[in-house]
Amino acid sequence: MLKTRLITAFVMLVVFLGALFWLPSRAWAVFAGVLVIPAAWEWGKLIKLRPATCGLYVVLVGAVCASLAAWEQGGNQTLRDEVQIAVYICASLFWLLVVPLWLWRSWLPRSRWLGAVTGLVVLVPTWLALVELRNLGPWLLLMLMSVAWISDSAAYFAGRRFGRRKLAPSISPGKTWEGAAGAVLAVSAYAVLWSYAWQQYFPPALASIRFGSAGMLLLLWLLTAIGIYGDLFESALKRQAGVKDSGVLLPGHGGVLDRIDAITAVLPVAALAYLL
Repeated sequence: MLKTRLITAFVMLVVFLGALFWLPSRAWAVFAGVLVIPAAWEWGKLIKLRPATCGLYVVLVGAVCASLAAWEQGGNQTLRDEVQIAVYICASLFWLLVVPLWLWRSWLPRSRWLGAVTGLVVLVPTWLALVELRNLGPWLLLMLMSVAWISDSAAYFAGRRFGRRKLAPSISPGKTWEGAAGAVLAVSAYAVLWSYAWQQYFPPALASIRFGSAGMLLLLWLLTAIGIYGDLFESALKRQAGVKDSGVLLPGHGGVLDRIDAITAVLPVAALAYLL
């Protein structure tokens, strides 16, 4: 299993980095859609849509993303920016307010229509953020995605070594407060490195103020917390659906949603920080 997991991870990384740095903008938008479309199918299965309805849901998610892509190619620039910001604000409020409340109250969308709307709020802003942040620079997108990867890896190893107190035992018994603390420490070190080596990649609002480095640290802490919420939210959905993984597309890893759960939360909030 470990060998399969490592091989799959290596192949995914090579394919992703190749697409990130070498595909033209329109081809990258299609590639981002290739990531989101399987996730939409898996989301449909998690909320118990029938196969035919699940297929229609995939078409709906793809159509919304395609409409946004077409919108990006024409029309008034100011209006396009306002639409983008509205999408990111909606997603950010969902992750900052709605998801913590749902997890705290042990409540999840049980009706299929609400689950479907929630999926749109999760998946469409993720696709848009993948496209827009990459337009700002492939290195920027990679560095922001690395926040989730570093947080997840540090939480795993810190939790295995020091984990005692469960973070959310009813949702994900393997996650601990010690793991979360390890994630914060690792991301803090990453923020320090970012502040010293890559200040040109600060959000414009932070780059223009005196305490830009402190602001960047706070932003990465926020992204870390939101990424943990994204992970817990998908875990709660899987527990409600009675499955261990969201899918079987990625050998050794489960489904696409299992790999991008934190990313779906992190990227829209990061995109909003860079557009404001």
